[in-house]
Amino acid sequence: MKLVLGTKNQGKIREILSLLSDVPQLELLTFRECSFRDIAETGQTFRENALLKASEISAETKLAVLAEDSGLEVGALNGAPGILSARFAGEKATDQQNIRKLLKQLEGIDWRYARFVCVAVLRFTDGKELIAEGELRGYIAHEPRGTHGFGYDPVFIPERYEQTLGELGSSIKDMISHRGVALGEIKRKLLQFKL
Repeated sequence: MKLVLGTKNQGKIREILSLLSDVPQLELLTFRECSFRDIAETGQTFRENALLKASEISAETKLAVLAEDSGLEVGALNGAPGILSARFAGEKATDQQNIRKLLKQLEGIDWRYARFVCVAVLRFTDGKELIAEGELRGYIAHEPRGTHGFGYDPVFIPERYEQTLGELGSSIKDMISHRGVALGEIKRKLLQFKL
């Protein structure tokens, strides 16, 4: 089965390829092998955005699509940046700009609880869908640490760890992350199918 990865984010592509590359008889295609247009994330939740991307990209490519929407929710900021995580500091914001804005808003705040959330949707060509969710709980560091990963990884300290995701590296992140949990569930469901 051919499966299009419904994202153009290089960090997400690397993680998805790492997590799903050993599923037998599954050919994973990125936007380089199967182009598709950018989909506006107009949903009000991660789930709505993931469903929207999976549906529209599948309709455009006529192939099965794995799409996800994920982001960071910070307790002291009433769940922000949430679905706006990638564009927290503006539509074309870099990871560093988003992190700077986040740390600025948390200045003087001791309660730094946060969680990463991911909703993944695998949409088949017949319209059937597999949906899975994952989360990773932790805290926001006072300054960026580490060079691994992308997004908010340099300032996110998972529960039971002292290092940020940026310091822990991809092998540990893949095991514990919100995306790893959601894609692990998709993988389990996929393996029950005869592809």
